[in-house]
Amino acid sequence: MTLKGFATTEGTAGYRGRFEGTAAEGHFRFEQGLWLSSVGLGTYLGEALKQLDAAGFAREELVVCTKGGYLPFDSEPPAGRDGARAYFEETFVRTGVADASDIVAGSHCMTPRYLAHQVAQSLRNTGLETIDVYYVHNPETQLQVVERAEFDARLRAAFGQLERERAGGRIRFYGVATWNGFRAREGDRGHHALETMWEAARAAGGEGHGFRFVQLPVNLKMLEAHLAKNQTARGAAVSLLEAARALGVTVVASASILQGQAAHDLPERIRGPLGSLPTDAQTAIQFTRSTPGVTTALVGMSRRAHVEENLQLARVAPASADDYGRLFARSDD
Repeated sequence: MTLKGFATTEGTAGYRGRFEGTAAEGHFRFEQGLWLSSVGLGTYLGEALKQLDAAGFAREELVVCTKGGYLPFDSEPPAGRDGARAYFEETFVRTGVADASDIVAGSHCMTPRYLAHQVAQSLRNTGLETIDVYYVHNPETQLQVVERAEFDARLRAAFGQLERERAGGRIRFYGVATWNGFRAREGDRGHHALETMWEAARAAGGEGHGFRFVQLPVNLKMLEAHLAKNQTARGAAVSLLEAARALGVTVVASASILQGQAAHDLPERIRGPLGSLPTDAQTAIQFTRSTPGVTTALVGMSRRAHVEENLQLARVAPASADDYGRLFARSDD
């Protein structure tokens, strides 16, 4: 059975209302006409979506995001030295989903035909009628092989397809989910310019285009989104978070605890300004959700205990701008 609908202003406001009196001020943020929580659940498992009605939730209350770009396996990678290549050939090339020349670095593709296939696959996997946010995954991978002009053309084509997916009601918004692209120095081969992407989306979809979200790592060890002036906004050198704010793009932070690497043995000079929370994991998430310009700190959670621990932050206000600033003032001492 297909779960119809998508996240709405009224639905997400209703979800926010469920926590009235318990959620701290600043936990919910209003972006793109939706109320988004400051902590997001990262998981590749979608079974819970099929149980929303039984759990007393409506589809309109939840913002569901997914991504495509890398060639996926059905489950575990095929065995053998050439197993993956044979699988990709059989599954994607021979079926006409992608030409061999479309696949970069042995595993990445973002052609219109491939993205159409992947959006349809995601809808089948999740049982949804509409995906709220669809990301092109790590488009900087293409820059390992193709020149900038060709990359720009491929990205425009990808955005054109995602605009068609929007028109068909299969997705609501789109963006890019990157690892290095927005963290790289301006001029580096793998660097992404947010303004350029915005213009590509406007060319594809007009002023009402759907390029409204970006995702990149923001954590205690990866600070480029906040500190690196590697973007341009109205002719000025700015950080990614500043550029996104100027363009009206919502920033979702990935790797908030960096698979635990940014969430252990934290000193008091970090813990104190962030509220001296009970655990280092909570402290690391608090840092990310308190970073000016970050709307949601995404955290991978596969165990119920992790969900319960991390979502205790809903009752804690994000660090103030002054307290957050103390982290950087002290690091210079």
